[in-house]
Amino acid sequence: MNEPTRTLLIVDDDPGIRGQLKWAFDDLECTLCADRPSAIKAVRKEAPAVVLLDLGLPPDTDGPSEGLSALRDILAASPDTKVIIMTGQKERSYALKSVSLGAYDFYEKPLDVDELRLIVRRALKLYDLEQDNRRLQLESQANAIPDLITASPKMKSIGDQIMRLAKTDVSVLIIGDSGTGKELLSRGVHSLSRRSKGPFIAINCAAIPENLLESELFGYERGAFTGAHKTTIGKIEQAHEGTLMLDEIGDLPLSLQAKLLRVLQEKTIERVGGRKQIAINFRMVCATNCDLEKAIAEGHFREDLYYRVGEAVVQVPPLRDRPEDALLIAHHFLDTWSHEQGLKNPGFAGDGLAAISHYHWPGNVRELQSRIKRALATANGRISAADLDLAESPDEQILTIKMARQRAELDSIQKAMAQTDGNISEAARLLDVSRPTLYQLLNEHGLR
Repeated sequence: MNEPTRTLLIVDDDPGIRGQLKWAFDDLECTLCADRPSAIKAVRKEAPAVVLLDLGLPPDTDGPSEGLSALRDILAASPDTKVIIMTGQKERSYALKSVSLGAYDFYEKPLDVDELRLIVRRALKLYDLEQDNRRLQLESQANAIPDLITASPKMKSIGDQIMRLAKTDVSVLIIGDSGTGKELLSRGVHSLSRRSKGPFIAINCAAIPENLLESELFGYERGAFTGAHKTTIGKIEQAHEGTLMLDEIGDLPLSLQAKLLRVLQEKTIERVGGRKQIAINFRMVCATNCDLEKAIAEGHFREDLYYRVGEAVVQVPPLRDRPEDALLIAHHFLDTWSHEQGLKNPGFAGDGLAAISHYHWPGNVRELQSRIKRALATANGRISAADLDLAESPDEQILTIKMARQRAELDSIQKAMAQTDGNISEAARLLDVSRPTLYQLLNEHGLR
């Protein structure tokens, strides 16, 4: 299939409508087809950006079967194409079926060229936006850190920093809000280092009760305490010849901070209940969302340990400070998650993409992933702002021509009525309409 172009494919069995639409979209490269076979052939050849598809195609011009089959075939041949269904059939079930199969929008005839032109423009905008994101995603795959999806200059700079640090054995402290990808960067330190063939052992210091954390870190000898039926090696010992990642190190109890400092200084450990010093060779990477300097000032974190674990410090910006990444990660995760779950990837609706772009993401990448998981499980068609439980950005809301006219009409009537103190004759004169017409408009807008 050729590279996608901004071609508009018009599929309708009525030659008059085909001609009308070609004239209406004379600024686009239009391809005209009258039936499903010729339409599929054109899609495979040109991969159009947008398709205007009549639902009633021969041989079933009075029903939806041929049009729905064409919709399935078009999206199978060109999944990125935005298909706008056109029909004179009033059955709402046809619209729901079309959208559930992946149609971008559903338009009822007779044609309003201005309104249809606006719908096509919105579809083209969404198409272009998705193509840009796919291009950025391909570029981001060149990042050396595995699974790091970014187009942000800040994150690319951090990636370069991680690459340089990985070549040495310095201890790395990664600081950032929850959900920003600190563990992913920690794994990058390991995978790009000379220890990459060794183990990567991660433990969350905040997730394990204090009375159990020591044995998790240092291991224990048989009989060291009730329930210690066999000798068990701890996370530090497991990381021998590899990398130990301590997540949320700011939550490490002070008593264990002293023991960890001794391990880092002497490169040996002693299991709980043991007396033997065991030599350990590992690389330390830590992560936290805490302000460790403040914790030091308050006496909650040892200053000498801070300088041991933070020989190199990496600050990870939150997702709200790298907005170019939100859409990129959203597309990547939707592709990955839908594939893992065996579900069809519905793509994002325009308002969904706008909402993702403008939301401040307090939970960062983790929140973005969570919202997409939920939306994919519940959405009926393309994932909208409502499916993501996000408000659409007011700046991105686009009114249809009909809605814009209605709002302008209502605004003018209200101003005229206010200016004339409710005098119908005077208001009608200001609005340049007859009294009966103004009465009708007042009724339509609920202003009587």
